[in-house]
Amino acid sequence: MSHDLSLAQSHAFQLSRDLMVPVTLFAVDGEYGVLPSDEIDADDDLEIVHEYTPWH
Repeated sequence: MSHDLSLAQSHAFQLSRDLMVPVTLFAVDGEYGVLPSDEIDADDDLEIVHEYTPWH
């Protein structure tokens, strides 16, 4: 699973840079996903892994 996480992290970072918006990497039921950070609701049942910003 650590290979999946490193792949997800790499893609999330690149997506943030390509779109020039903050994106959030999250986990649900052992799977990883990425959404623009402004689309994440506090009520969502997500395990936030990391937020990537294109400016850092």
